[in-house]
Amino acid sequence: MNENEITGMINHSNEHISKLHDIVKKTMQEEELIVNNLLHPPKDILTTGQRVSDKVARFGGSWMFIILFIIILFGWIIYNSLTPKSDQFDPYPFILMNLILSCIAALQAPIIMMSQNRQEEKDRMRGENDYLINLKAELEIRSLHQKLDVLLEEQVRELYESQVTQLELLKTLSAKIEALEKRVDTPPAKD
Repeated sequence: MNENEITGMINHSNEHISKLHDIVKKTMQEEELIVNNLLHPPKDILTTGQRVSDKVARFGGSWMFIILFIIILFGWIIYNSLTPKSDQFDPYPFILMNLILSCIAALQAPIIMMSQNRQEEKDRMRGENDYLINLKAELEIRSLHQKLDVLLEEQVRELYESQVTQLELLKTLSAKIEALEKRVDTPPAKD
C-alpha cells in the first residue's frame, strides 16, 4: 500500500465516523423536546374551588366518610325515636333527615364530577407522557437502525473494495506465474 491509499482509508474512516456523529446529533436534537417535557411537566395551578372539590371528592370516597355518615344517621334515628315527642326535632318519617340527605347528594355529585374531570385531565396528560416515552423509544430504535445501516453499508463497501484489491493482486500473480511458466517452458537459446 502506498501513502495515498493509506490517506484515502483514513479519510474514508473519518467520513464514516462523521456520519455516525451526525446521526447521533440528529437523534439527540429530536429527543431534547421529549426529555424536557418528561423532566419538567407543566405545573398544576389549582383554583380554590378545584382544591376544595378535590378534598371533598377524596373525603366523600373514603371509608371515614361512610363510617361517619352511618354513625350520624343511626344517631339521628335513635335520638328521634327514643326521646319523648316534645324533644324530637325530626319525628318518625324523618323528613328533615331526608331533606338534608338530598341536599348533601345534590351538592356532592357536582363536586365529585368536577374532581373526576380534573382526574380525567391528569389521566390525559399521563397518556401524553406515555406517548412521548414511546416516541422517544421509537426515535432511539430508528437511530440504532440508521447506525446499523451506515455500518453495514461501510462494511459492504470495504468488503467490495478488498475483493477488488484481491482480484487485482490475483491478476498480477497470475500474470507473473504465466511469465515464469513461459520462461521455464522455452528452452534457452544456444549460442
